[in-house]
Amino acid sequence: MRLSLTLAAGLACLAAPALAQTPVYAFESKHNFCPAGLQPVTVAGAVCCGVPNQHQTYQQAKRHPVAKHYSHRTVKRARTCPEGVKGCF
Repeated sequence: MRLSLTLAAGLACLAAPALAQTPVYAFESKHNFCPAGLQPVTVAGAVCCGVPNQHQTYQQAKRHPVAKHYSHRTVKRARTCPEGVKGCF
């Protein structure tokens, strides 16, 4: 039991770098100045030539599908309106 647990932990440590790759997104552009077989990609915000490992482009990844939330101010009137105070009706 102890050997199999140690073996599983060792395999997990070996596989961690392979699973933790930096996302490489394709970059939408009209011009491709990269060598044959490569295309413009973004790695950590920098545009360079390479092969993407993500199915969507960088521009699609940066778009947010949720509508922006707007807060509306409500005016609360005072319950009591003493004489001579502005803003009371």
